[in-house]
Amino acid sequence: MKKALENSVLVLIIYLLILFISFGTLLLYWLFRPNRSDINENLKMKVWAAVEDGWHNSNTDMTYWKGKFYLIHACSPYHFGINICKLKLWSSKNAKRWNFLRIFQIKGEDIRDPKFQVLDDKLVLYALKNKTFNPEPYDSVMSTSLDGDNWTEWSEISNQEGWLFWRPKTHDGNTWYVPVYWRDHGKSKLLKSKDGTSWNDWSVIYEGLKNDETAIEFFPDGRLLCTARLEGSGNFLGDQRGCTLISVTDKPYKNWKRKMSYLTRLDGPVLFSYDGKVYAVGRYQPKRGFMTKQGSIFARKRTSIFLIEEDRLVWLSDLPSAGDTTYGGVVLKDGYLYVCYYTNDVKKDFPWVLGMISQSDIMMAQINLQRLKHITPL
Repeated sequence: MKKALENSVLVLIIYLLILFISFGTLLLYWLFRPNRSDINENLKMKVWAAVEDGWHNSNTDMTYWKGKFYLIHACSPYHFGINICKLKLWSSKNAKRWNFLRIFQIKGEDIRDPKFQVLDDKLVLYALKNKTFNPEPYDSVMSTSLDGDNWTEWSEISNQEGWLFWRPKTHDGNTWYVPVYWRDHGKSKLLKSKDGTSWNDWSVIYEGLKNDETAIEFFPDGRLLCTARLEGSGNFLGDQRGCTLISVTDKPYKNWKRKMSYLTRLDGPVLFSYDGKVYAVGRYQPKRGFMTKQGSIFARKRTSIFLIEEDRLVWLSDLPSAGDTTYGGVVLKDGYLYVCYYTNDVKKDFPWVLGMISQSDIMMAQINLQRLKHITPL
């Protein structure tokens, strides 16, 4: 009996040792494997760091207003929700040398996903409030400024409690539209506004498959295109149903034609148009496997550029990126595309889960728009 017990203990120790060695080997591999971002050299992009201060910087947006670039991002110890999280606002004349302007916070709560809107002579900032460690934003707030330095206090958005705002857009400079998704996931809708700040329900974009981050952009002919992050189950190992919703609607933007693209689940999207084409910058998962289905926390992630067609995403190029990455902002100026985004150390290739607890920097990429227009997918 004693001998059998000793043998059982020995077997258990051996199993635990094998498990420890296996996990340690995997961790070392994750920590030191080289980066394999697939960058289309024909773009000849220039990339530099905008903010590298040792924090976990994330959730960026950028706009150009009154002769300056404005950059905003979340700053926190890690990816997860914490009440010391803040939004940091910067300005620059050339997108290279950034001047710190101020911090935005919500007392006792986490804050994330800032989005700009240029509204006549005002700059509007939207953000999402969050109270949970595993981030589940529950409402939207807004602030406005006439000079970029002085801002109003956060205010709630009337009649839209629980709806999470992405970027507002206008095609004619008069009527505004914004996509919003529900705090409990699973549905998104389009709002309409005549003044750009008072919003009314306009149409249902989608219902189902854990609908999250939802973005829009106009075609030159006035049609409206929308993408949405569809998670499926939201399992930490991912879900093969995870995908990107692509919806298109004609005026008056009431009825949507919907397609699914399984190239990636487009997290943190920013959409923009150039010369008749619509593009996206968002999170890309290049490979899938048993433990790395779409959206898995163990998968490699990239910030990538896509062409959006009416029925599919077309991958064009990665940006230098790894780990916890994307949630970009874009500015088109003087023939160039400027992209801000966040990433962990681009010399390494962390899985998403390690990136969530590691330092991440705010990066800038500059791409000639004519090169982007003529790029051939690899």
